[in-house]
Amino acid sequence: MSSAFRKAAKSGQRPHRERAQPAARKKFGLLEKKKDYRLRARDYHKKQDALRALQKKAMDKNPDEFYFKMIRTQLQDGVHVIKQPKDEVTPEQVKLMRTQDIKYVEMKRVAEAKKIERLKSELHLLDAVGKSPNKHTFFLDTRREVQEFDIAAHLDTVPELVDRVYNRPTIATLQKETLKGATDPIHLKKLARQRKNQYNLLKQRIEREKAMFIVAQKIQTRKDLLDKTHKVKVKKETTNGPAIYKFKFQRKR
Repeated sequence: MSSAFRKAAKSGQRPHRERAQPAARKKFGLLEKKKDYRLRARDYHKKQDALRALQKKAMDKNPDEFYFKMIRTQLQDGVHVIKQPKDEVTPEQVKLMRTQDIKYVEMKRVAEAKKIERLKSELHLLDAVGKSPNKHTFFLDTRREVQEFDIAAHLDTVPELVDRVYNRPTIATLQKETLKGATDPIHLKKLARQRKNQYNLLKQRIEREKAMFIVAQKIQTRKDLLDKTHKVKVKKETTNGPAIYKFKFQRKR
């Protein structure tokens, strides 16, 4: 016998037993204990007291009392909309900010141009993708010479090196010196892949430098528009260039 039953037997009271879980409510889980009901009741009354305090505060509020949203909002289609504050910036300050923006973009563009020149000096634009093929024209006197023309013999090299546009040694050079550089096909493929990656990087840098140049032009145009001089738009702004304006000529002292 448990201690609760022994205490109840001594006092002559009926022992308390936990209510069994009904089979119909088994899917909802175990029933809440008495402590859980007490916590829920306290939370409910606390929220009701807070709602009553807010209602009393709203009823006691003076509708004519000043508050900042009275001057910060405006009525649009029956709805109060907060006004957006205007930027407190003078035209001189705006021009200075535009100048700083142009200097920053120009600095980044110059740095990109230097990287492009360094890449070009390393690659020399050899057999670049998209480059127009070189043409080497040979002039002959008769049709017979054209039919019997041997380009390898004319260039004094071996037939395997005729298609090269660079590093094409003559037969005499090949006889005197050993072949330098990579000759393994796997190594040659690796070098070709690295060269292709370098050309892709060069292409990306050229496009980035061009985009920065366009951005600098657009910022300069917006800076020029801050002047009060009469102007007429000649051409709309595009993704590849800024808008073009024609300004009224003014004689400067």
